[in-house]
Amino acid sequence: MGYKHKDLLGLRGLSKAEILHFLDCADEFKALNNQEIKKIDYLRGKTTINAFFENSTRTRTSFEIAAKRLGADAVNFSASSSSVNKGETLIDTIKNMAAMKSDIIVLRHPNSGAALLAAQNTDACIVNAGDGMNEHPSQALLDLYTIRENGKSLDKNTSVAIIGDIARSRVARSNIWAMKNFNMDVRLFGPAMMLPKDIDVFGCKVAKNMDEACEGADVIMMLRIQLERGDADVAFPSSREYCKFFGLNKYRANLAKPDAIILHPGPINRGIELNSDVADSNRSVILNQVENGVAIRMAILSTLIKNRG
Repeated sequence: MGYKHKDLLGLRGLSKAEILHFLDCADEFKALNNQEIKKIDYLRGKTTINAFFENSTRTRTSFEIAAKRLGADAVNFSASSSSVNKGETLIDTIKNMAAMKSDIIVLRHPNSGAALLAAQNTDACIVNAGDGMNEHPSQALLDLYTIRENGKSLDKNTSVAIIGDIARSRVARSNIWAMKNFNMDVRLFGPAMMLPKDIDVFGCKVAKNMDEACEGADVIMMLRIQLERGDADVAFPSSREYCKFFGLNKYRANLAKPDAIILHPGPINRGIELNSDVADSNRSVILNQVENGVAIRMAILSTLIKNRG
């Protein structure tokens, strides 16, 4: 059973088969991306709009490249230079985009639930490229793809440590929902002020310290500190303190299994979340994640267009 929905709003509630559909489709597109001619006409005549109400480099660029490699017309929308600054609502903005016969709208928005609201008010396909502190499904899909590609099984035999600003991380949420669906062994760790108050809902073990979080892990996923996303007055430790107690250094990385891999959704705060000798080591698959992001997003766009008919 493949993915049959009009939109991709999140991974919570999706079946294993639906998630695996995107990973399996991405195999074909990654092979295409490694060819000299990296383009097909699958979405010829279709229009995608990247509607980003937050700053982005990797996500917006990879969605744009994905659309163009599939043959679509890709348009980038910037909220800072749009009618949003004149008081136009999100729904009116989305409806105007759809009125131009756009087929897919890739939406990033600072408010949780924005993607669902947009999907309920347009016939265009909506892809959630990150909504507030809710979800970031395409990032989690590329993370799973990268984990599988590096020889790790998507089951209980793979131990994943997710470390950092979990409370504000939509990347963490999407990954946790998907990984728990596959019964993967997920452990969480971060500063107390950066852990959700309702963390028990995830059903994951919470490590007591950084060494415990890393020990024996197959995958270490470091998260970016996101003070811009709410609770600006949080009692945040200094960068030096954060690095000392919550940063990934070579010693802690070596507590993981010898063939463990290290992920980070980017952008990296070097010397805070992880040291350069770790980020640039042969265990790091961070650039591999970026590469795989294009293939996964090609899989998403092509699937939604097929479902739209």
